[in-house]
Parts: sequence; C-alpha cells; structure tokens
Amino acid sequence: MRRPKYFTPAEVAAHNTADDLWVSFLGKVCDLTPLMSEYKGDVLLLPILEFAGKDISSWFDPKTKDVQKYVDPQTNCVRYYTPRGRFVHVPPSGPRSDWASNIGEPWWRDKRYEVGLLSAKTRWIRVINTLTSQEQRMEVCSEETLDEILHRYLHYNSHACSYTWKHDGANLDMSRTLSENNVPDDDLELDQLMLDRDLFTPAILLHFNDDLTEG
Repeated sequence: MRRPKYFTPAEVAAHNTADDLWVSFLGKVCDLTPLMSEYKGDVLLLPILEFAGKDISSWFDPKTKDVQKYVDPQTNCVRYYTPRGRFVHVPPSGPRSDWASNIGEPWWRDKRYEVGLLSAKTRWIRVINTLTSQEQRMEVCSEETLDEILHRYLHYNSHACSYTWKHDGANLDMSRTLSENNVPDDDLELDQLMLDRDLFTPAILLHFNDDLTEG
C-alpha cells in the first residue's frame, strides 16, 4: 500500500483562504477548496472559512467520526452541535423546504477531500551540508522516513540525492524514520528542564558522493 503523506500544522495553516482552504480533524488533512467552489456564496461556508488552515477536531465525535451531537433540552431531540453555526452538509434542526437530504457522503466522510494525515508529533532537525557548510533548520513529521525528509530538503538543494546522510557518525537508513535511526527526540525532556530546544536540535550531516545525481 502507498504510504500516506504527513503534514505539519504549519503546512496546513498555510492554506487559509477560500481559494485554497485546508483543515485538519481527527488526524486527517482535507483540502476543501473544491467544496468552497461548489457552494460559493453560501452562508453555510462561513464557519469553515473562519477555521481555514486550522484543526477542527472539536467539531467531531472521535468514536462515530460524525459531527458532535447533543440532546436539545427544549425538544428532547438529538441534534448536531454546531456552536460556530451550521455548516455545509449539516441538516437543519427542523423540516425545511430548501434542504435536500440526498447529499451523498458529507464532506467530513468523503475521501475525495483527503490529502494526507496530520503529524501527531513534529520535530526540528538541522541538515548540514559538509561540502558547503550550509545549514538548514527544518520542521519535519516524526512519522516520515528519511527519504520523505530528503524530498522536503530538495527545495533547498536539488542535488540532495547525491549525498550520504549521517548522524553521529553512522549512515542513516533512508527507509526508516528518525527515531528508528536512533536520532533522539529530546523535546519532552528539554521542556521539563526548561532548556531551549533550538540549542539542542539534532544535526543530520550530508556527505557528498562522487556522482552528481539530480534530485
């Protein structure tokens, strides 16, 4: 099976307009730009626009994967809980002539909008090119393999595939994650000790190989 793509919260936050709108919820990252186009001008888009680029997990029940519900104290009926306002594909609280119930899959269940997964834990690394002494500080997903991190680094060095990646003198297995390569993640301990994470960011050293392979 093809591995899912992981995103950092910062990457999701960059997509925060009606013309380019992502959200994350329950660990998923969804591109709702097509939804915004389909319902353009509809007031039911406003709650989604308000949270463009943000995590909206609180809108959903993690067990049912559906929108949160509550019992209306006045009617004793179960209704969807939408404190920010009713949004697209959420039915009205009562009968309405302008509501079509045959909408198919609501957008929060529709896999067509899914673009990847939200990282459960991001971490910072320093990638140091030993040939040029250039250093790049990068936020990466803890679930990513070194190959996937290399793909991120191609933005800074298109020849990154021509280097051997090392940490603490050992070659890194590019098919494994940082933790699987014994690259420590000391964030929790540093927080407990109230030490600056920036001063203890692990370094990945890139050693140039003979061939100059384009990335």
